[in-house]
Amino acid sequence: MTCRLGLVLLLSCLTPLAATAQGNAPPEVDVAKPVSQQIQIWDQFTGRFEAQERVEVRARVSGYLQSVNFTDGQIVNKGDLLYVIDPRPFEAEVGRARAGVLNARSQLTLAEIELERAEELLERRTISASEVDRRMAQRDIASAEVQSAEALLRTAELDLEFSNIRSPITGRISETFVDIGNLVSGGMTQSTLLATIVSLDPIYFEFDVSEQAYLKYSRLARSGMRSSSRETANPVYVRVSGEDRWTRRGHMNYVANEIGDNTGTVRGRAIFENDDYFLQPGLFGQLRLIGSEPFDGVLVPDEALVSDQSVKLVMVVGADNVIEPRPVTPGPIVNGLRVISDGLTGEETIVVNGVQRARPGAPVTPNPVEIEVTLDGLDATPVVTE
Repeated sequence: MTCRLGLVLLLSCLTPLAATAQGNAPPEVDVAKPVSQQIQIWDQFTGRFEAQERVEVRARVSGYLQSVNFTDGQIVNKGDLLYVIDPRPFEAEVGRARAGVLNARSQLTLAEIELERAEELLERRTISASEVDRRMAQRDIASAEVQSAEALLRTAELDLEFSNIRSPITGRISETFVDIGNLVSGGMTQSTLLATIVSLDPIYFEFDVSEQAYLKYSRLARSGMRSSSRETANPVYVRVSGEDRWTRRGHMNYVANEIGDNTGTVRGRAIFENDDYFLQPGLFGQLRLIGSEPFDGVLVPDEALVSDQSVKLVMVVGADNVIEPRPVTPGPIVNGLRVISDGLTGEETIVVNGVQRARPGAPVTPNPVEIEVTLDGLDATPVVTE
């Protein structure tokens, strides 16, 4: 009985000591070396797709609309017949113009014959030279009448041709704005708008670049670190809502020649293939443009950064597993990791998880882990998100 009581007293004394020893153990944190790899910065912009060509289909002659030869919203090819304006008045005008050409040619033939006879009589001295000059002038007048009649015929034929309205480009047509039987006005500034057509393949993507970004690109081009998009078709990638990969590749093909007065931005334009007609003019998207040459970078998880007012810190595990706070300069996120522009060499061991348990100058219990690198879906090319 006495021994059992002594054992209980001994255990009750040892329990607080064990708890105290466990409470003094350094906290456990996940540690790893920063990821060192060659990366390339890509800048991201928001913009809209625009048609490379947009045409307003208007009548070039006036008349009653006879037929509509397309379905609203369909794809039309260049040269397809879209509308027919009643051609009968124009056919009649062509017939009248052809008769005028025949009449003018007959008058020219008569004038040439009379001139030839006058020249023969002049050789026999039975006619005056002034008469020959008169008949020569009549021949020239008749020749001019032929040319005028032929021009009227070509005009009439053009009007007849314009009564068949054909698609000037390949693209998607809108609904028809005029129904069959309506009078169409043509050949003037306020000609009747019949429909619109927008080209789809290829398609433009237009976006605005800030003045700071423009200056950055200009300095990179001047230093030879990145070619100007005005001179080089720099590659770009675009994605639309609902897409998490950057699989649509295009290239730059235009940079505006001035900075907007009201916006302080520069308009840029890229071009993309769109053979499946998936992309539509007016659709919003996000674009990525090369922002740097490839370089060796140091990357860490964003969770490894600690904020001390305006200073960003990384907890480095030093000698004897003691925490050393290291000021760093963070950059953009690449492949799910934060680029460290300055402050780390890549050889350090840093706290990547449990940073809230790491105290400067205090020891920790390191648990080595691997930092996961996730490609951003740009054909295995490292990219940046803002």
